[in-house]
Amino acid sequence: MKLFSVIIPTLNEEENIEACLASTKGPSLVERIVVDGESRDRTVEIARTCGAKVISSPPGRGRQMNLGARKAAGDFLLFLHADTRLAEGFADCVREVLSRPGISAGAFLFRLDARSPALSLIQKVANWRSRVFQLPYGDQAIFLKKGLFKEVGGYPEMPIMEDYELIRRLKRRGRIFIALLPALTSARRWKEVGVWRTTALNQVIVLAYYLRISPHTLARWYRRF
Repeated sequence: MKLFSVIIPTLNEEENIEACLASTKGPSLVERIVVDGESRDRTVEIARTCGAKVISSPPGRGRQMNLGARKAAGDFLLFLHADTRLAEGFADCVREVLSRPGISAGAFLFRLDARSPALSLIQKVANWRSRVFQLPYGDQAIFLKKGLFKEVGGYPEMPIMEDYELIRRLKRRGRIFIALLPALTSARRWKEVGVWRTTALNQVIVLAYYLRISPHTLARWYRRF
């Protein structure tokens, strides 16, 4: 059975990293790599206590994930956000999906860790988008073979939309499969900013990216709101 590597970019994630890493425990032949972007809290200490390999990097999620991929020993790569938790059985699911012909990459169902009618609607729309347009986002834990990741040039090292651009590249190489297992993501952003404001901002950013507005400009907009 082939080894695969779970790569987690972090920046001040002491509240989430322990639960995130705990969700990756259990399966054999799984390497866990935390790539920390100069956290000022206890993220690194907690990650090491949990048994993860920790690599230091300048901040920038695309840059961090690329560095983790270069250091990874696995034949398969899974990119996991620090505020997301994987479901039991994720390792077997990844291996099974990536063994299918015509599949370039996969991701899990999008699920939030809070409940409300508005959040339920957002989950349904996100999962519909993922299946119909083969367009999962990074909080759905994108996974693929390491060789293909290298072939498409890895993540673009830009301040926003790096996962979106990677998926666009991978769609040219095969189908993006959405597994039935969920990836449970923190709803903190929706709670802090507001459900509809967060949703609207996300859609504006995607549209602006299509219109070729600079990712650096988009990142400034995102931070401002």
